[in-house]
Amino acid sequence: MKIITTVAEMKAQVAEWKAEGLTIGLTPTMGALHEGHMSLMERAVKECDRVVTSVFVNPIQFGPNEDYDNYPRDLEHDAAIAESKGVNVVFHPEPEEMYPKNYNTYVVMETLTDTLCGAKRPGHFRGVCTVVNKLFNIVQPDKAFFGQKDAQQLAIIKRMVAEEDGLAKSSRNSYLSAEERKAALCLSRSIFAAQDLIEGGERNADIVRTAVREIIEAEPLAQIDYIEVVDLGNMQPVDSLGESGLVAIAVYIGKTRLIDNYLFDFDE
Repeated sequence: MKIITTVAEMKAQVAEWKAEGLTIGLTPTMGALHEGHMSLMERAVKECDRVVTSVFVNPIQFGPNEDYDNYPRDLEHDAAIAESKGVNVVFHPEPEEMYPKNYNTYVVMETLTDTLCGAKRPGHFRGVCTVVNKLFNIVQPDKAFFGQKDAQQLAIIKRMVAEEDGLAKSSRNSYLSAEERKAALCLSRSIFAAQDLIEGGERNADIVRTAVREIIEAEPLAQIDYIEVVDLGNMQPVDSLGESGLVAIAVYIGKTRLIDNYLFDFDE
């Protein structure tokens, strides 16, 4: 079993597994693993070819007077349990790895978060949805395994997954077949990859373009129209990124032309 601490290494491992046609299971945790976590890992191992257990105490789901600093942390204990259950990778990033300087992208779920823990812990579920969305984009699991103790959290995640499959909203989405819709997710994967690079400090536009291109070109049904990294002030292509800019793509999936983008402005 491996312990992976960076997003880049985790994505590289996922890409290797995907290239082999293996299915991936994800058990998201904040560590301090117990029997409930063990049952989820056992089920994931039975149902998937490879299993990732994340051990990450997510700072953005804790309020200012909550127990983030005192939350139990014992990676050695958690890793031993995960390994004993057949988990292939423990993903254990530092907070700075998941939320680089100037990070400002969050997932907000309305209505379902208005009562119970959502009402008592303002901002909690914004943090939960954001970290789960990031984990889904990093690990790209075929199946994810959650316990039922936090029933409101489970309902929120189910709704998030049902509403957001990662495909940017467009009237043209209705043109896509089921196979094409799945293929079209390469757009959002490539945009998230660009976002991770830029928020991690990458300023070479060619490196960003290449990362986006490689993800899209790996999808057989995709045909690139353009991939551009431009200055936000004049919309002209750049070689080196400044404090603001736009990564914009247009891709044909079959006969349907789709667009997506990532706009950043670290001056704000």
